[in-house]
Amino acid sequence: MTNEVAVVTGAAGGIGGTVVRALAERGTAVAAVDRDADRLRKYVAELVAAGLPVTAFPTDVTDADEVEATVAAVEAQLGPVRFLVNAAGVLRLGPVREMSDRDWADMFAVNVGGVFHMSRAVVDRMAPRGEGALVTVSSNGGSTPRAKMAGYAASKAAATMFTKSLGLEVARYGIRCNVVAPGSTDTPMLWSMWHDDSGRRHTLEGDPDAFRVGIPLGKLARPEDVAAAVLFLLSDQAGHITLHELTVDGGATLGA
Repeated sequence: MTNEVAVVTGAAGGIGGTVVRALAERGTAVAAVDRDADRLRKYVAELVAAGLPVTAFPTDVTDADEVEATVAAVEAQLGPVRFLVNAAGVLRLGPVREMSDRDWADMFAVNVGGVFHMSRAVVDRMAPRGEGALVTVSSNGGSTPRAKMAGYAASKAAATMFTKSLGLEVARYGIRCNVVAPGSTDTPMLWSMWHDDSGRRHTLEGDPDAFRVGIPLGKLARPEDVAAAVLFLLSDQAGHITLHELTVDGGATLGA
């Protein structure tokens, strides 16, 4: 991965930020993309101070024109993009009957629209070069129903199928498209779901009232666990793997 260029969205977040660092530590020049410009620049400054090749590109992935301009700027400044990681995502919890139109629209705008905009812009440039690898960070909730997460689960299911369908279209160009589906990961997004000290326990042990099993391995995923799966699917070690969904959830969805 040395001397290659990667774009990572959601770069100021828990999983996205960890993927940025992991790629940069392997010598990849990383374009870090996030719509939270202040948080992004602060994080990138820390990585640059540590000698890592990371550049901040504040971008709202829900805006197709902004995404196109960002990808053009990345290639002009850093070079041809070899890797793309779609890690930007938002979560809004609540029963369907209480979900607002805004919450539904926000999740689909980022979790699906953002994946579409960024993937289209990057793959359009990869195709003439005949190489590239893309990973979308989805969720195990995209394949297993979760109470009070219908909008999130639906958006992640859409992002998963979009990525696999895109992979089928661009395989002829030597471009691989895969999905990593994390379960409960020790990040601010997960913490936002916990309202008291019982949150962690219910996540690990399960919640029968919500028809949710626990985590057989008895621990939360670390962002590094998810990043390792992402890097594997980007790497030449996965050179004959495409249209694949790799679940990283400690067995929480029982292999579904």
